[in-house]
Amino acid sequence: MDTTTRDMLYAAEHFLARNARLLDRYRYAHHFQSEPPRTVRTVLDTYRNIDGGYGNALDPELRGHGSQPLSTTLALRLLDELGPLPTDTAKHVCRYLTGITRPDGGVPPVLPSVRHTESAPWWREHRDFTGALNPTATITGLLHKHRVTGPWRDRATAFCWSRISTLHWTDPEEADAVCVFLQHAPDRRRARAEFTRLVPVIRAVVELDPAAQGRVHTPLDLARHPGDLARTLFTDTEIDAHLDALRATQDTDGGWPLTRPWATAPDAEQRGALTVQRLLTLRAYGRLPQPAPRTMPRPTLPADA
Repeated sequence: MDTTTRDMLYAAEHFLARNARLLDRYRYAHHFQSEPPRTVRTVLDTYRNIDGGYGNALDPELRGHGSQPLSTTLALRLLDELGPLPTDTAKHVCRYLTGITRPDGGVPPVLPSVRHTESAPWWREHRDFTGALNPTATITGLLHKHRVTGPWRDRATAFCWSRISTLHWTDPEEADAVCVFLQHAPDRRRARAEFTRLVPVIRAVVELDPAAQGRVHTPLDLARHPGDLARTLFTDTEIDAHLDALRATQDTDGGWPLTRPWATAPDAEQRGALTVQRLLTLRAYGRLPQPAPRTMPRPTLPADA
């Protein structure tokens, strides 16, 4: 490991030790210091509600205790990082989703209860609670990836195909969800055809200039791993330029900056999660070694956890 890379990684470790949630400290410990995945799952379980969904500020932009679709989607993404999706967790999540699914077969990003809890302004002011590709397509794609079967998944799959077939404009979050679904949908011929059709649509909402500032989404926000379907949207030159830029944007405190800050949000929570994700992306593309030596103090759980 060269000196610059070692300094970057150690700075991130110390940022996480000072600022990150226990969840993200354990994520770092698992991915970079050989911590068993069960510890991450144990902490993640504390965000799960009795209805099978996730809330309790798992998504720092959604501070309420109640379950929200986006928070549940985030939980599935985090569990996907760890390996096979636990059967019991998948069953509880599908039970929750069945209870909030709209007549068209999709789920909205947030529920009306978001109006009455502390949340980011863009969610507190949200008024469209119909089914949406974001997050339905992400959830459905991950269920297909982990071979989770059931009525909810099949109905949601039909919803996703119906919406994708009429898609002629999108936004970065929806584009990300669509890519996850198309990567794992079992009908590969249809998935390839739709993806080919949507290439210019998706590229149009991604910032290709690595020097761009502000609330932008880059190729690495969709193609977090070189094995992602979204990686094929971009050239090697584009990816390499954004990897260079990603390394260069690490703050002096060791974390990565937010592109969509919320004035009253706990920024350290958001930055901790983002920093782990940035490190995982850099490592996936060969810009970081694996494993790293343990220097960050090991987080501890209560004795009865």
